Amino acid sequence: MSKARKERAGSAQVARRPAAPLYGLAAMAKDTEKLIRQLSLISYLMAERRPVTALEIRRDVEGYGGMNEDAFARRFYADRSELDSLGIALTIEKPLDGVAEQENYSLRSENFHLPPIAFEDRELASLQTALTLLDGEFAYAEPLRLALQQITWGRPSPLSETGQGSIALGITGSAGGHELSTRLAKVETAIFRHKTITFDYYTMQRDETGPRKVDPYHLLFQGGQFYLLGYAHERGALRVFRLSRIRGKVAYASKAEHDFRRPADFDPREYANRADWQVGELVEEAQIWVSDRIGWQVERHFGAYGTVEPAPDGGIFLTTGYANARQLASWVMRLGEHARVLEPAELRDQVTERIELLADRHEGELELAPEGPPPGMLAGTANGAANGLAAAAARGETRVRGREAAIRPERFARLVTLASVLIRAGRAEELLEAKEVCRQLQMTEQELLEDVSVLNVVNFGGGSYVLYAEVGADGMIEVDPEPYSDNFARPARLLPVEAKALIAAIDLIGDHLPEGALETAREKIVAALGADPMEQGLQFARQGADDAEVARAVSEAIVARRLIRLEYYKPNEDEFSERVLEPYALINGREGWYVATFDPNKDAVRHFRLDRVKEIELLEETFEPREEVDPAADVEGWPRTGEVPASRVAHVWVAPERARWAREERHVHRELTDGSVIVELHFAGADWLVREVLKEAGDAAVLEPVEAREAVRDAVARLRVTS
Repeated sequence: MSKARKERAGSAQVARRPAAPLYGLAAMAKDTEKLIRQLSLISYLMAERRPVTALEIRRDVEGYGGMNEDAFARRFYADRSELDSLGIALTIEKPLDGVAEQENYSLRSENFHLPPIAFEDRELASLQTALTLLDGEFAYAEPLRLALQQITWGRPSPLSETGQGSIALGITGSAGGHELSTRLAKVETAIFRHKTITFDYYTMQRDETGPRKVDPYHLLFQGGQFYLLGYAHERGALRVFRLSRIRGKVAYASKAEHDFRRPADFDPREYANRADWQVGELVEEAQIWVSDRIGWQVERHFGAYGTVEPAPDGGIFLTTGYANARQLASWVMRLGEHARVLEPAELRDQVTERIELLADRHEGELELAPEGPPPGMLAGTANGAANGLAAAAARGETRVRGREAAIRPERFARLVTLASVLIRAGRAEELLEAKEVCRQLQMTEQELLEDVSVLNVVNFGGGSYVLYAEVGADGMIEVDPEPYSDNFARPARLLPVEAKALIAAIDLIGDHLPEGALETAREKIVAALGADPMEQGLQFARQGADDAEVARAVSEAIVARRLIRLEYYKPNEDEFSERVLEPYALINGREGWYVATFDPNKDAVRHFRLDRVKEIELLEETFEPREEVDPAADVEGWPRTGEVPASRVAHVWVAPERARWAREERHVHRELTDGSVIVELHFAGADWLVREVLKEAGDAAVLEPVEAREAVRDAVARLRVTS
């Protein structure tokens, strides 16, 4: 027996290590006591390899001894329920006669251990790249690290390798600031625990803030924002809440362990696969004509939101349901003269009226209200500092690389993973560097000391401990595993938040990973888990348009260093161009995915949006990467902020009816007394600015520069002809 084991052999209660918290002391947190009980219960049941009675559990499992019968019954029931919610289900064998005999309990190995996953090297490399890209800027970064530690067990750790440089992310799934991170963590916990929550919410449509009581069902990440899907008690119906519009703290509505059960027929995929104009209850169906110039683009990217039929002139008819008429009108107007509403008549008339309103506001000089805040604005919760923070978060300005993740994994998950790490090192008779363990598991040195202290006490009855570890003064960890520590030597099943983090990371990046194999890795992970984690409370909606086929071709070209030929649509000139390019990397941004290339004809780096690529061809000709080219150098800039280098500034007036949205999403230059605002829009080409103004559907007007105002007027004239 080792010295360490001899030192502790006489006690089943105390881990004898200097400065470690002692189990059983009144000062020990209830959370720590619970974790020791649950881990010891798991170890005991799996070590026994037979059904055991509640009496045996009460007698032999660490943490239950000394309780009276009622206290034990309550604690044991609570521990079973919590383990079950973590995906660790005990098998319960009831007596046949159902009378007085004890129920028997056991834990099948497959209910605790993760099935082996036969990853290929390229799949592991893809998962590692996902972590590298998202680490520190992903709301679920910490559980993602634990998940990767578990699923790659027995293979080279993906946590210390160097990531690929052929992809960069402008949109990373960050919560966006401390306040939003705190809300997200609370909501995530409430979903997991089935707890009803209360909060104050600012409703943009009604411009008012009021209390809400919600059963949280699911989280959705879409367009750089987190949304909560839940049952609103005040409305008696399912509603969608944007987390950045929650005001103040999120609180639990009761002290009960659980408050509700999510309906079995709730399907979050219905909300992740909707166009902007379909959020809410569909009220009508529209038919829209789209010209042959961009019909291919609309069919490819929006056909999934309705049905598409060919039009006699070579264009298409898109039939789509809608919940918000203004949103659909906004989308149609942004397409300019290439689209018009055919039916229903009410929507067609609304678009016509908005075109005329836009024309009126660009004729002559727009009359403005005096400068100054509107009455009551300073008292409102919809503006001022709150909206300034929300707008900054939307633009990505609050993000700092390496920020602490919003979602902290359950300590249970960290303990189970740490146990596996320690046992493996002990069996290999290797010393571990404490700082490296802290880095891999994203924990502080104090948390490591506390977790080691807990694991030193976990046992499976009769003084048979799982492991004993000591953190030396030199910062090295020496581990002495027990001969029967197999229960924690293998990786445990992913807990819900770990599984969600892993699949969310894959879904966020999607098919946009050169040399990647995230899709096949996802399939294997879901098969091993037995269910898709996206059904357990979090879903990352498709970002931007459906460009998967183009992305795969670009990725292949990047890996093979082959030139590509693009047939590319240029909206500013309303024409197609053909480009032969050297592809270097894929980058995502606020408007979708781009390929970063070097254009030999322009002798410069150029970015092309994938959703504007009509055709792509991989040429046989290869190229040598240019050392001076860093295609992802500006990923911290315009992909996140939307403000391109060398851009000009336009001042755009926004009507009082839409000013609330402008305050949330734009930089406000001036407030006017009638409630309208003047915002600043940075633009490189007038075509982009025109489309942004058209998208406001008559509720915005360019004030300056003059040539931009004239460009809008010309666009409106073309709209009048087609409408």
